[in-house]
Formats: sequence, C-alpha cells, structure tokens
Amino acid sequence: MDTITTASGDRVAFDRYGEAGRPAVLFIQGAGPTRADDPVTAETGRLLAERGHQAIVHDRVGRGDSAASGPIALERELEAIAELAEAAGAPVVLVGHSSGCAIALRAAPRVPRLAGLVLWEAPVGQFESGAPAWWAAVERAVADDRLEDAVAAYMVGMPPEWLEELRRSPDYPELVLSWIPDGEALASIEADGLPAHLGRVTAPVLAVVGTETFPGMLEAADELAAAAPAGASERVAGAWHSWEPEAMAERLARVLDARR
Repeated sequence: MDTITTASGDRVAFDRYGEAGRPAVLFIQGAGPTRADDPVTAETGRLLAERGHQAIVHDRVGRGDSAASGPIALERELEAIAELAEAAGAPVVLVGHSSGCAIALRAAPRVPRLAGLVLWEAPVGQFESGAPAWWAAVERAVADDRLEDAVAAYMVGMPPEWLEELRRSPDYPELVLSWIPDGEALASIEADGLPAHLGRVTAPVLAVVGTETFPGMLEAADELAAAAPAGASERVAGAWHSWEPEAMAERLARVLDARR
C-alpha cells in the first residue's frame, strides 16, 4: 500500500500494480467499494501489470484506508484523483465504474496527461425524475442527519437485495457520506448535459457495458460515445454491473497500447 496527501489534507491509500512510469490506468470506483472488498478490480490491475502496464486502485476519500471525516465533497475526491494521476508518472486512462464514471468525467480536466476515459456502465439518464432531482432528495436527508433515509433515497430503483446487503455493513448508514461525490457528479453531468463535459475531451472515450446488463445501460453508453469527439461504445464480457477481469484487462491493455 502507498499513500498520497491531497491539498485538502486527505491521506489517500492506493495499490500500484506494475511499475511507476509505465502507461497507467487509474480505477475510480462507484458508490460503496473499498480496495479490500473489490477483488475484481484488484485482479484486473494485476493482469494489466503482467501485460507491462501500470494500474492504480485507491480507496476513495472516506473509505477503507483513506479514512476521513465526512461529509465528503466532490472537490476532495477530484483532488485525490489529480494527485494519483501525477503519482503514476505516465499518461493515464481514467476508468470509471458506475457512478465513478461521472467522477471520471469531472476529473478529466485535472489530468494533464489524460490518455483516455473508459466508462463502465455509467448510470446516466437512469433516474425517473432525473439525476438532479434524485440527488436533491438524498442531499436533504443528509443535511437533516437522516442517513438511513439518505441511503434508501440513493438506492432508489436499484435491486432491493443491494440495499439489504448495505444494511449489514458495519459502516451503515454513515457510508452514504462518501457517496456525496458520486451524487454531486451525476447531478452536474445531467444538469450541464453530456457535451459540456465530453465535447472538449480529445482523448479516446470508450463507454462499455457488460454482455449481461440492466435496461438502459447500453443506451447510456451510446449517448456518452456520441457526445465525445473520439467516442465509441461496446460490450465487454461481464454481468450485472461487473466485468470479467481477463476480458477487461485485455481491453484496457489495447487502449494503453494505442497511446504509446
């Protein structure tokens, strides 16, 4: 485990697979996971290192070994990503997962050596009343210190077993405080419109969905690709919001190889 310290004073823990200075991917998890409970991303990073690349997997601010007091504003996570990209010492592809895709979009302008964006199943356009209205409801619950209500509001429309699993976490319901960057990023992306965030990204943008996925995910990927000057969408082996490490590592390696 390595660490960086952000301008806000957050100590962020990360694992580096491969050698610093090699072409890199920086994984940005969505709401919830830590390094310790995300073996899929860890295995993907290990496989990329075997292919001669570098992968960085960090505990998001306020999670795991990146302990921090909440609520965690989006700005703090964007600072962390910028510092981690600098620590790579090489061109970096930001790889967002779920709501981490929105954070990746917001972070892209802060990465001078951005080599690409890979966005796995971004939940853009998936909320019945729109992400800004959805997030406003979550924000009200957080502001009123109704954290259980905030978790439930955040998880609206998602499989009920996911919420039940969260309720068994020792960090429940305070874990929602580290989801604030996700909500803020998703709400701003939809409020501004995808072209506002993707129209100036000259690096390749690849929007990816699994071979088995939820309704609306493929359409969202197509919209993301269409909004980027060098955008594309495709399927990679995976099911129900998670990719298969071997397939994803192979696809990410091709993105990195193309930028050499």
